[in-house]
Amino acid sequence: MANLKETRTRITSVTSTQQITKAMKLVSATKLRKAQGAITQMRPYAEKLKAMLGNLSGSIEDTSLAKYFEEREVKKVLIVVLTSDRGLCGAFNSNVVKRTKLILNTKYKDLPKENITLLFCGKKGFDLLSKLGYKNDTTFRDMFQRLEANEVFTFAQSLLDRFTNQEFDRVEIIYNHFRNAATQIITEEQFLPVDSEEFSGNGGMNNDYIFEPSKVEILGDLVPRSLKTQVYKALLDSFASEHGARMVAMDKATDNAGELLKSLRLAYNQARQAAITTELSEIVGGAAALNG
Repeated sequence: MANLKETRTRITSVTSTQQITKAMKLVSATKLRKAQGAITQMRPYAEKLKAMLGNLSGSIEDTSLAKYFEEREVKKVLIVVLTSDRGLCGAFNSNVVKRTKLILNTKYKDLPKENITLLFCGKKGFDLLSKLGYKNDTTFRDMFQRLEANEVFTFAQSLLDRFTNQEFDRVEIIYNHFRNAATQIITEEQFLPVDSEEFSGNGGMNNDYIFEPSKVEILGDLVPRSLKTQVYKALLDSFASEHGARMVAMDKATDNAGELLKSLRLAYNQARQAAITTELSEIVGGAAALNG
């Protein structure tokens, strides 16, 4: 009977867990639709903005813009780590952590730890990487709780300022690129300095335009705007990837709970049948002894 009671308790526990994972899947699916809509709308804007820059930036020689393209000896690095605030989303966070450690142990292995700063957006990245001995920046750790354009642009502007003030010689962003609910691609992106080939490669059009205001003034607005949009896109990608990963993880967990329930119920019925058979055998044996 002890075995029956234990199995019954496990069945109740697994049923409760299955209900929770099913509810979490539905919540993530709802959030994913919203996040997917946001990143789907953002991408054409970001691509068009980049194309406009390609047409305008045949040569960015203005000193006020060259600061974003300035290649310096890499002595101090800022790595922006985009993770989630909560777990239960499969390998979403662990993939970012693994890629960050790989970069630290290969690309920047020769830099002193005090020259590398990890800036965290999302609590899980901080929990998993904060004890590695590098400088930690948690100023924007709760960014995903206020994922609005104004907040993100303020964050992006701080990255631009810290680079142009020569606080850092390179800024990189590590995040999950959203492809679909089941596929997130871990991405390492150099944010600053800007790769000039990335823009000049789109600048094949040499049409004789008349600019109003001047070309320099237009670039002076578009270059920072494009960089801020790039940060916003990375955050939206990460946000959509998180909910896609959590939806898939909870779906698998619900299915696994269902399989486990089948096994437990089968074991419970077998144990119950064995107990009944034993009781019947004892009754029959006792009756036979009395008659004998």
